[in-house]
Amino acid sequence: MCELGQPPAPTTAADAVAMAQAGLAWLARADVASMPPAVQADCLRALEQAGAAHTAARARVLAAFHAGSGFQDDGYGSAKSWLAWQTRVTRTAAATAMAWMRRLSAHPAVAGALAGGELSPSWARAVCGWTDQLPEGCRGDADAILLAAAADGAGLPDLAALAAEIRRRAARPDTDGDDGFTGRPVSLDVTFGQSGKLDGDLTPQCTAALSAVLDALGRPAGPEDLRTVRQRRHDALEEACRRLIASGCVPDRAGQPAQIQVHMTLGQLRGLAGPGGAAARAAAWPPAAPGADCDASIVPVVTGHLNHQLLDELAADLLRGRPGASGQPGPGSAGGQDPAATGRRLRAERAARRLIVSRAADLLSGPGGLAAYLRTRLPDDLAASVSLPLDIGAVTDTIPVHLRRAVAVRDRHCRFPGCAQPAAACQPHHIIHRSHGGPACLTNLLNLCTFHHLIAVHRWGWGITLHPDGTVTATSPDGRTLHSHSPPATAA
Repeated sequence: MCELGQPPAPTTAADAVAMAQAGLAWLARADVASMPPAVQADCLRALEQAGAAHTAARARVLAAFHAGSGFQDDGYGSAKSWLAWQTRVTRTAAATAMAWMRRLSAHPAVAGALAGGELSPSWARAVCGWTDQLPEGCRGDADAILLAAAADGAGLPDLAALAAEIRRRAARPDTDGDDGFTGRPVSLDVTFGQSGKLDGDLTPQCTAALSAVLDALGRPAGPEDLRTVRQRRHDALEEACRRLIASGCVPDRAGQPAQIQVHMTLGQLRGLAGPGGAAARAAAWPPAAPGADCDASIVPVVTGHLNHQLLDELAADLLRGRPGASGQPGPGSAGGQDPAATGRRLRAERAARRLIVSRAADLLSGPGGLAAYLRTRLPDDLAASVSLPLDIGAVTDTIPVHLRRAVAVRDRHCRFPGCAQPAAACQPHHIIHRSHGGPACLTNLLNLCTFHHLIAVHRWGWGITLHPDGTVTATSPDGRTLHSHSPPATAA
């Protein structure tokens, strides 16, 4: 059972840390499912208070450690680097700890409320953010007012309104013209699996612009849209970036919705071109997100490396039969090679190696080289495009430009029943999927917006049927059926 009585007070820092670790370890292993709900609720409340105290304690210890340059004893240049390496946290987490250290150093009353478990870290951060906007001489009093209101039961919206009123009365006229532009950090941390964590503080102008974009692109698409609000906002951000890239306004990009680079070594290419190459090709091509290859650009790249052992053997074969060229005694060597003969042999071997490498490069690379010959003869593969020098293949569209334009003229907008996203926001979808042998032809292509194409169809499994009269039927995996509007205009 979870006893929440007062434990004996520790007498040293080591005792305090050991007691905290022991208590949390006990709860982590306890049979909490057998506890009454009231005890579980008490534990959760107490754990939140402990989390607040942990934030305050870490900030206090870190401030002393930073001020005394304790990190230098372990050979580090900053407390942030020490945290990242010695406590095995990410650099973002280390930066967050440093931010709490600075924040609570400037707001001692908030630090005291955290230490006493009277305020959660998230509320404490909000309070500090509000009072940081006040003149320095007013911050302490404002902190005290807000903390007292929180202790009396005020909610976060009430505290925000109170902070706004304090700022209205206490803040001097803004003469420095700072609208938050100088403090606008945005970080994008990419994980090992190429997912990301986006965090940052936005200026009012950026907040307004981003809110408008997310509100416009993050609305529910229809009764089939089961995404949460946060998922829709994520997809809206991705869609906004996708449209910006496709608009051609991003430097050094061709404006294609997606580009897939197929990297293969010459050794792999030899296997792909031989018997049984279809299975090998399926295993060799890099995976793409579901539906991402419907309207993508394919760039094949063939790489290789020099086999020095084989090069030595070829050089020896090329020189075999020449006096003194393969290690045999030359004339006048009296049973052994003289220095002049050895020098001639070494120079000849170097010349042979250079000759072989230069001729091999000509043989393997370029539009007429072996690599291009093998790759352009892969049956029914998009990597069999016209080759560029050094065998970086030319971009090959999965759907020709003229066909993509014809689909846009015919459909005019997303053809999923009930969706009216414009053609500029849509991608051609293969009704019979490419992976199932579906051809890139007008009768097998349909314009779908990003949500209905990449999520509803390729992830959730909705099926699309284009009828001879131009109407569309969408069928969900559980059998729900949606019918479209009247037939679209005939493509000119």
